[in-house]
Amino acid sequence: MNKMNIASVKTKDEKANIDFLNLESASKVKGFHSSFPQYERTPLAELSNLSQALGIKNLYVKDESYRFGLNAFKVLGASFAVGNYIANRLGMDLSELPYEKMISDEVKEKLGDVKFVSATDGNHGRGLAWTANQLGQKSKIYMPRGTAQERVDNIRKENSDVDVYDANYDECVRMANDYANNNNGVMVQDTSWDGYEDIPRWIMQGYMTMANEAYEELKENGVKPTHIFLQAGVGSLASAVTAFFSNVYADDKPTIVIVEPHKANCLYETASADDGKIHNVTGDLDTIMAGLACGEPVTIGWPILDSYASYFLSVDEMYASHGMRVLGNPICGDIKVISGESGAVTTGVVSKLMTDPELKDIKDEVGLNEDSVVLAFSTEGDTDKKMYREIVWDGRYPSY
Repeated sequence: MNKMNIASVKTKDEKANIDFLNLESASKVKGFHSSFPQYERTPLAELSNLSQALGIKNLYVKDESYRFGLNAFKVLGASFAVGNYIANRLGMDLSELPYEKMISDEVKEKLGDVKFVSATDGNHGRGLAWTANQLGQKSKIYMPRGTAQERVDNIRKENSDVDVYDANYDECVRMANDYANNNNGVMVQDTSWDGYEDIPRWIMQGYMTMANEAYEELKENGVKPTHIFLQAGVGSLASAVTAFFSNVYADDKPTIVIVEPHKANCLYETASADDGKIHNVTGDLDTIMAGLACGEPVTIGWPILDSYASYFLSVDEMYASHGMRVLGNPICGDIKVISGESGAVTTGVVSKLMTDPELKDIKDEVGLNEDSVVLAFSTEGDTDKKMYREIVWDGRYPSY
C-alpha cells in the first residue's frame, strides 16, 4: 500500500440510530465517572504554535494519559460497563451506584464472587482489572503475542490472572469468551457479535465522558472543530465519539476522519468495499499501534461509522512515531503531550497531511486548510516506556 490510503463514505439516506450516544446520555455517564475520587477532567492541549507551523487555524489534543492514574482512556468504558452489569444484577439503577457504593462491602455481599474476563492489547484489560480489583472481585485477562511486558505487569499489579497467548487479538477475544462461558465468568469486551451487544454498548457509552469533556471545554472557549481525527481498532471508541459529536453538532457536523494502521485496517477495508459487508483482516496484525491491532470491526459500531464518519485512512507505521515525536517535543509555548503509538497517530497524520507534498490530494479531499480547527485524542500515554524511548529518543520508525 501507499504511505496513506483513503476511502470516502457514501451519503446514506437511512442512517444508524445514535440516540443512545447523545448529550443527555453522556451527561449521565459523566455523572457516574465523576463519582470516582480519581476523577478529573483530562487536559485539552491547545497547540497553537504547532498549528501555525502546519498552516491550520488550530489543533487541540485531548490528553488521556492523565485518566484515573492509568495512563489511558479505556477505564472509562470498562468501569461504566461493570457498573451497569452490577446495577442490572442487583435490580438497581446505575444512578444508585456511585463509586463509593459500588465498592462497598454491602454491594459485594449482594453480588457474590464474580470473575470479569476480557482480551486486551493492554489498556482495556488494565482498566477492567483495576475496576475488578477496586470491587474486591477477580479478573482474567488474555493478551496477544508480542504484548509488551510492561503492559502485562501493570495488569498483574491489579491482582489479575493475566497471560500472553500465542494468538492475535481477535483469537484472544474468542479464547476469553470461551473461558467466560465455561467458567461462569462475565465477558467485558469492547467488540460485539450476535447475542453479545449490551456490554459493548455500555463500553461505547463510557467513552463519551472523554468526548463530552472535550466538547464542554471547546464550548467554554467559543471553539467548534471543523475536523475530528479518530484512531480505530475494532471501532468502539471511534463509533462512540463520532456519534456523540454528530449529535451535539447535528446542524453542522465536522468532517470526521477515522485512522487505522495498514496492518489492521478492517474499517478501511470495509469502507472501501462495494458489497456492504464487513471485511475482517487476519494474520499477525503486528503493528506498533498495539491498541489498534484489531482485525474485526465492532458490529454495533460499524453502522454508525458507515452513517456518520466522513473518511477512512489506512496509514503506515511512521505516522504514529512521527506523532509521538511531535507531541513529545513541542514548539516553544505549546504544551507537551506524552503520547503512545496508538494515541499519537492522528496528530502524526494531521502533521504530515499539511507538510508532505505527496499527500496533497488527500489533504484537499478531507478539506484541511488554513481555516481548519482540528480535534484529536491522545488515547494513551507511554504505556510501553521501552518502545516510547526507542521511538522518541533513538529514532525507531523514522519519518520520511
